[in-house]
Amino acid sequence: MNGLSATTTHAAVKFQDGSWTSADDEIAVEYPLTIFVNDEEFATVVCTPSDLDELVIGFLASEGVIGSHRDLKQLLIDTGKGFAYADLQYELKLEQRLFSQRRITSCCGKSRQSFYFFSDARTAKPVTCTVTVTIEDCQRLMRDLQQGSLIHQQTGGVHNAALYGQQGIVVRYSDIGRHNALDKIFGYCLRNELDMSDKILVFSGRISSEVLLKAAKIGAGILISKSAPTDLALNLAEELGITAVGFVRNGRANVYTGAHRVVMHADRREAPQ
Repeated sequence: MNGLSATTTHAAVKFQDGSWTSADDEIAVEYPLTIFVNDEEFATVVCTPSDLDELVIGFLASEGVIGSHRDLKQLLIDTGKGFAYADLQYELKLEQRLFSQRRITSCCGKSRQSFYFFSDARTAKPVTCTVTVTIEDCQRLMRDLQQGSLIHQQTGGVHNAALYGQQGIVVRYSDIGRHNALDKIFGYCLRNELDMSDKILVFSGRISSEVLLKAAKIGAGILISKSAPTDLALNLAEELGITAVGFVRNGRANVYTGAHRVVMHADRREAPQ
């Protein structure tokens, strides 16, 4: 927790069942963290103040600044000032403007063109995945994701992300920013040098193109979400070989891409193509 609390309380007047009551409400903390790379200000991330090392490592990797946790000479976080200092093993050669500059590229050699951030064009690669799931697996993992997040139960104000393997949950994170929750997953994977070929990423937020690209950078071949996808995200999922499953809630599940990895029942019959 880096010595910081992820929640606080605030007085509220609540209306429920036809009556008013006064009580303190548990609120998610919103914390700005400014990241310096080689002593130069790089970005400010507004986040939940927990697991900040994983967040910074995952964010820098997602932005293409580092390719491995070993690229960091040291990482220091001053929680009092809200500063993170990342010293690299090398000079940052790419101009900073390229990290926010969009360009058009053709993904995976196909004729369809997709919009990318510069760093995405450099770091998002097709995934290799050997695992399959059942519809029951998808629903079970989503229930576990939501029920296992204490801060979500307390505040209702965070997104949740978790990584699952063949033996169960590997790690879970919560954050007010859906991208931050995924960056924390990415940072954990890099620090622990995980084999991603059999891992499943479960996520509470919408499957946007940015979320899909983060899943690709993490290396997850299956992305299960409680919410809806966007069209660009599904185009990218097809190009990058990711199975995207959305609307996993209330007994539902929509398999949008990579249906060969989703089987209907434990007898391993595949979902219809």
